[in-house]
Amino acid sequence: MSAILLRPPVADLVFQLYGKPLHPELFDILAVRRFQRDDYELRIWITRTGHVLSFENEDVLLTEVADADQAFSDKRRLLRYVMRGEHCGRLQCCHGILYHMSFQVETLSEAIFLKIHDEILADSGKRGFLYNFQTNHRLALAPLGYVVVEARPQSLHVATFHTFPQENTIIKSQTLIEKQ
Repeated sequence: MSAILLRPPVADLVFQLYGKPLHPELFDILAVRRFQRDDYELRIWITRTGHVLSFENEDVLLTEVADADQAFSDKRRLLRYVMRGEHCGRLQCCHGILYHMSFQVETLSEAIFLKIHDEILADSGKRGFLYNFQTNHRLALAPLGYVVVEARPQSLHVATFHTFPQENTIIKSQTLIEKQ
């Protein structure tokens, strides 16, 4: 794999939720984190084009994909949205698990984009984890993939930020998984 990875256009991205695991070889995985709690495990992959979250407990397995539109099977796909504008979704799963998601695609002026890009870099030094892409030009702004996880009793909140400097676009998503 090349050391310099370019992001595809935002128009090529989709947000999906599956009730099954997806194989790692389907994605260009750049960074991995795993969070283990007494009652669940969360796996996070920052990919070349977004992220994959896998939540698993004794009863439920959910895989959230914000990535390039691939020809995945429709089998056990629970939600699907094209990455444009704003979307919110909610799914009542079995065994008292409630899944909420929202995402927002924002194309900004260059000045505002640079300000938010710098804020993400500053915030990443305090919490969460960041993947800072390499660029193909030393003066170009590098895309970022940033994930913040907040685990509380009975709930899990994940916020993601993906920057696309060539389009001055930021994709923000929030996922909340609650045990009722």
